[in-house]
Amino acid sequence: MRTILNVIWLVFAGIWLAAGYALAGVICCILIVTIPFGIASFRIAAYALWPFGRTVVRDPDAGVFSLLGNVIWCVVAGVWLAIGHVLTSIPLFISIIGIPMGVANIKLIPVSLLPLGARIVDNDQGGTGT
Repeated sequence: MRTILNVIWLVFAGIWLAAGYALAGVICCILIVTIPFGIASFRIAAYALWPFGRTVVRDPDAGVFSLLGNVIWCVVAGVWLAIGHVLTSIPLFISIIGIPMGVANIKLIPVSLLPLGARIVDNDQGGTGT
C-alpha cells in the first residue's frame, strides 16, 4: 500500500515539492555559511519525493545553533515552502483518493519550517506516523 501511495504522491505532489526543496538547497549552497541549510533542504527533498513509510523525528541533542538556524531558515525559505505544501494539499483534499496525500502534505509543514535538528527515519526504525 505504501508503494501505491508513494507513486500517486510522486505524480501529483512529490515532484513539485522536491523541486522546491532542491531549488532552496541550491540557493543555500551558494554561500559557505548556508551549506547546512542546503544539506537539510536536499534531505527533505528526498523525503518529499517518497514520504509514505517514513517519518520525521526530532533530535533531542540538537543545540542552540540548530535553534538559531531554524529561525533563519523559517524566515528565508521555510515560510515559502510551507505555503507550497498548503497550496499543494488543497487540490489533493478535493479528490477522495487524494485525502491521504493531502494529510501527508500537511504533515510535511513542520519539517519545512524547522529542518535543522530533525532526522528522517523509516517507520520500522522507531518512528510512527506517515
